[in-house]
Amino acid sequence: MPKRKKLLVFAMIVILVFSASLIWAGGAKEKPPVKIGCLIPLTGPLAEFGQGYRKAGDMLEKQFEEAGFPIALKYGDTETSAIPGVEAARTLVDIERVKVLIGAASSGVTLPIAQTVSIPKQVAQISNASTSPLLSVLPADEGKDFLFRTCPSDALQGVILGKLAADKGYKKAAVFWVNNAYGQGLMEEFKASFESHGGKLVGSVPHDEKPAPTYVAELKKIMQSEPDVMLALGYPGQATVYLKEFFEAGYNKNVDLLFCDGTKSVQMPEALGAKNLAGFVGTAPGSVAGASLDNFEAAYKAMHGNLPDQPFTSNFHDGIFVAALAAAACDAAGKDMTPINIRDMLREVANPPGEVVVAGVDGIKKALELLKAGKAINYEGAAGSVDFDKNGDVVTPIEVWQYIEKEPYTEKIRLETP
Repeated sequence: MPKRKKLLVFAMIVILVFSASLIWAGGAKEKPPVKIGCLIPLTGPLAEFGQGYRKAGDMLEKQFEEAGFPIALKYGDTETSAIPGVEAARTLVDIERVKVLIGAASSGVTLPIAQTVSIPKQVAQISNASTSPLLSVLPADEGKDFLFRTCPSDALQGVILGKLAADKGYKKAAVFWVNNAYGQGLMEEFKASFESHGGKLVGSVPHDEKPAPTYVAELKKIMQSEPDVMLALGYPGQATVYLKEFFEAGYNKNVDLLFCDGTKSVQMPEALGAKNLAGFVGTAPGSVAGASLDNFEAAYKAMHGNLPDQPFTSNFHDGIFVAALAAAACDAAGKDMTPINIRDMLREVANPPGEVVVAGVDGIKKALELLKAGKAINYEGAAGSVDFDKNGDVVTPIEVWQYIEKEPYTEKIRLETP
């Protein structure tokens, strides 16, 4: 072959190899983002909470994109109700083909989704705000391992809430509770704890999940038990209505109020008058101070102009974060990012042993580098350690908080561990 032709052939080979490398590199960069389904209450009694969760999700999409591992969050509105929640989950799993589900917020929505969608479809579900103790036993009962949560069980919150009521000097308590798994579970845990500290539960009245136009009859029944304090155990959508009637009837002259995570609200003081609620206390899952929480709050404030007002926002962030890291772990190990493989990696990236990684873009980059190098990681979340036990539960501290007259209308008093 003439020398000139050899040079031409060689040049063509070089061009083809170079072009192929560009195509491969471009394809690697254009790898489709990992789809993560987010079941949040954009309407219904918990609508106030859902907006904050979505803001945290928007922030994480940008952070993972910047770190080089894109995720795509697909949202479904649960309406804070079981039937629309299940339909939203089915849409995310069957049509959007998400790899994992984050949510729902309400235990009364999370449980039917787990039983009818996530467990049968074998897609991991990580709730950020469902605190019913029933979630701890469902996976074992079903013989599956597809239900997790980044918030503590009410078996923990109820202990602190009952002790708090006793420490405040209350002897007789009544509970006005939302009639679902969350309300019943926390009511029972509160009763056991309060009575173990010398108190007495003298009244227990449930109300429907769907908000009613009035609760005059229910309030009258509660007041007939002559409590020292009434625990408002539910959601802002209902509590705003019945607390307005509580104050209008003058019940506050003889009865104090006690709150929980579901009635830790910004909208309630605005609707009822911050002075009316100021000084009353409650409990909610808390966040441990540390690098992850600092990074989460700094990034959230930089993007949205304020710190998150609603409880469980940091828990929502941690659910997405650990799910995305589990997908990245699959990718680094050469495994397909299937729902089951991602489920199998959740404890691998969230539990010790492993090098600690924290929230934020730098934390994501560090985690990706360690995974690519074949090293183990242990994500420490913004809400606390995300160390999933055999039931998919975590243990985080409980925050004791109180209502105040000025924005953001609530302030932390202390953190307690049962």
